[in-house]
Amino acid sequence: MKLAVVGGGSTYTPELIDGFARLRDTLPIEELVLVDPAADRLELVSGLARRIFAKQDHAGRITTTTDIDAGVADADAVLLQLRVGGQAARDQDETWPLECGCVGQETTGAGGLAKALRTVPVVLDIAERVRRTNPDAWIIDFTNPVGIVTRALLRAGHKAVGLCNVAIGFQRKFARLLDVEPGQVHLDHVGLNHLSWELGVRLGGPDGENVLPKLLAEHGDAIADDLHMPRELVDRLSVVPSYYLRYFYAHDEVVRELGTKPSRAAEVAAMEKELLAMYGDPALDEKPALLAKRGGAFYSEAAVDLAASLLGDGGSPVQVVNTYNNGTLPFLPDDAVIEVQARVGRDGATPLAVPKLDPLYAGLIANVTAYEDLALEAALRGGRDRVFKALLSHPLIGQFDSAEGLTDRLIAHNREHLAWA
Repeated sequence: MKLAVVGGGSTYTPELIDGFARLRDTLPIEELVLVDPAADRLELVSGLARRIFAKQDHAGRITTTTDIDAGVADADAVLLQLRVGGQAARDQDETWPLECGCVGQETTGAGGLAKALRTVPVVLDIAERVRRTNPDAWIIDFTNPVGIVTRALLRAGHKAVGLCNVAIGFQRKFARLLDVEPGQVHLDHVGLNHLSWELGVRLGGPDGENVLPKLLAEHGDAIADDLHMPRELVDRLSVVPSYYLRYFYAHDEVVRELGTKPSRAAEVAAMEKELLAMYGDPALDEKPALLAKRGGAFYSEAAVDLAASLLGDGGSPVQVVNTYNNGTLPFLPDDAVIEVQARVGRDGATPLAVPKLDPLYAGLIANVTAYEDLALEAALRGGRDRVFKALLSHPLIGQFDSAEGLTDRLIAHNREHLAWA
């Protein structure tokens, strides 16, 4: 089995490598190709990757290339983990929206749109290269904004599934609180990427006992603290919202907070510099503890599980993924991309049935899906007016003056990445 990781020079990659090494019986990789235009980073990351494989007695071969076509040739699956523009572009996404009184964040609001505009054309170009070189390969997208990027891939006819680590993070957290193995915890996870709620937590499988009320009663303070939301809100909802919902439920508070401290991008850039120095140490043969602060916790386990299911029989039959709606949420079009539990196999992902949603959740999902429609059109076709309409439609913006100011700033800060600007 051959896997290619496009964006393999990312500081995330050792997390992925560690999972591949530990879970080699689930996903028996013979060759892993790390693809990245940054040859210097590739050298550091691949060196550590080989040492991790060696320490854990993994017989797989790790190679590197800056050539996408060569890297994806004959691959059974291609994982995408890109950041077009790097942390510098992310820093801008997280700062200029604040000038208009709007949240600055890399996956939602104006910053999320900027990232989508930079990313979708690049991802589609890579996917076309994969299709030309190896049309049978699966594409697993971990590149944000995952929902919009996955929709672009599926709409273009690619064999693609989107992946996020939010659900698996909740699964592992709840398993610890319940003192059970993670595989015993099944989530009633419903929504869009970075706009989701855990409506139930079931033991043993999709039809198991719902222990969410017990979790909230016994561990509500800890859960609310992790979300940075009031316990009262979580209790009144009686569900566990993704921590990204804080941008919606406490927007103004978050804007005030973000205006008083360095951007997350600045923090991550400093962390990456330290991590890359560590990766260059020939004595290091495991992922460093600092990597846990970088983000992407449990990404490797989720990626292994998904790839194993798409390529064979090694993964879990039901997983949380991003895929076409196809009637699952009846208030959305079939070609909307949703994030729910799905049955995953060689033919792709089929969402499980979802009970009728409370309008509190359905309304916000419908609103953000409409924004994603407009965002994808802006990413595919360009134009100031399409950018403006996408921003105006977003529930975190929704005002003419704000949308006008954000449109000008988005284009000014991203001109080098926008072919039409």
